[in-house]
Amino acid sequence: MTMADYKMEAAEKAFQLIQANQSIGLGDGSTILYLVQLIAADKTLASTLSFASSSTRTIHRLLELDLTVQALTDLNHLDLYFDGCDQFDQELNALKSGSGIHTMEKIAASMAKEFILLGDSGKYAAKLTNQFPLVIEIIPAALATIQAKLLSSFQHASIDIRDQLNDRGNYLLDLKFEQLPELNMLNTFIKMLPGVIDHSLFYHMATKAIVSGPAGIKEITPSS
Repeated sequence: MTMADYKMEAAEKAFQLIQANQSIGLGDGSTILYLVQLIAADKTLASTLSFASSSTRTIHRLLELDLTVQALTDLNHLDLYFDGCDQFDQELNALKSGSGIHTMEKIAASMAKEFILLGDSGKYAAKLTNQFPLVIEIIPAALATIQAKLLSSFQHASIDIRDQLNDRGNYLLDLKFEQLPELNMLNTFIKMLPGVIDHSLFYHMATKAIVSGPAGIKEITPSS
């Protein structure tokens, strides 16, 4: 099977979890778009569902398929939130680095009764590694001081500043480690720096992962 086939298998398994009259949150990525296609194909089920997303691309696709979309700002609860990631570990801690929309993704995930990671088995690592950077969203006024604090606190790390401000007018920093620090400390330390909006480590947030690979489809929970 190709990587696309594995992602479609994960999406098909996720689709089986959706029930009528639920509010569904969706993140970004190709597996999520496969899931949207499956939902739209079941017109009876789709007509009872409402959707919210942290991703402009996903929202556009939902609207193209005439599905009901609500703004995250109007919600305080989601039944299910599905999203992909760059890498996740056996405790379902996840790094989401590429799109830089992690702040909105975390808001959506925090609303959900269940937060379910989707993807291919290549995303799994027993422990998170330094393969992907930690992305940090910060307000512009804090740029210099946060860079200084990060470099003094993580002396073997490097920082890349993304060229453009995001759609909220904030900077995105890619913090790259030679060795990933202890996750609990990293999660709290970065979050507590004045001027940080949020970072891309999803620490103890996901309730389940659905992954597909050469060994088949597997559901993973933090205790498994």
